[in-house]
Amino acid sequence: QVHLVESGGGLVQAGESLRLSCAASGIIFSNNAMGWYRQAPGKSRELVALITSGGRTNYEDSVKGRFTISRDNAENTVSLQMHLLKPEDTAVYYCNTFPSQNVYWGQGTQVTVSS
Repeated sequence: QVHLVESGGGLVQAGESLRLSCAASGIIFSNNAMGWYRQAPGKSRELVALITSGGRTNYEDSVKGRFTISRDNAENTVSLQMHLLKPEDTAVYYCNTFPSQNVYWGQGTQVTVSS
């Protein structure tokens, strides 16, 4: 059974930083591209950043230059370092494979950025 457990969210002020982590189990982690997704209130879930099994990354335009995704295949973790946070980054953040699998969604971690 696959478990993806996100952590690291919180309440910060605009301009501050947070680092999110996701611990994966039940999958051959190193074989999978992984993504960070977010869902803001009243909006659809969107892909924020992805990292391939080989370490190539891609980012949604609004976070380019501010967010960095990384992975540790030895620890089965994927992280999202977020700098210069904006109120519009407020959302629940989730990790999942890329493409995502519906059965893999976890509880997510709330990020709230105050202005």
